[in-house]
Amino acid sequence: VPWNPEVDMCWHSLIGGESEECEPVWCDSEDPLFILYTSGSTGKPKGVLHTVSGYMLYTAATFKMVFDYHSDDVYWCTADIGWITGHSYITYGPLANGATSVL
Repeated sequence: VPWNPEVDMCWHSLIGGESEECEPVWCDSEDPLFILYTSGSTGKPKGVLHTVSGYMLYTAATFKMVFDYHSDDVYWCTADIGWITGHSYITYGPLANGATSVL
């Protein structure tokens, strides 16, 4: 595919001047985290809103306990990230525990 300077960007040019530190953004516990659409078992998919606090606490705790995570582990989850298990254990649970993940 030929490079199109109107839409293509070089990753290294974009991040070149950025800090390596990423300060957290403080938010309320009930702020929206994401909307995940159900598979539509009733004939019509429905959007389910997940909020920050309950979901993050749940995925952080279950990731640590269910997968017996330790700080020197490298973690990989085979779930599809488009499904709730993928969201939970590819992204949020490992990140909340500071885990090294293979994506």
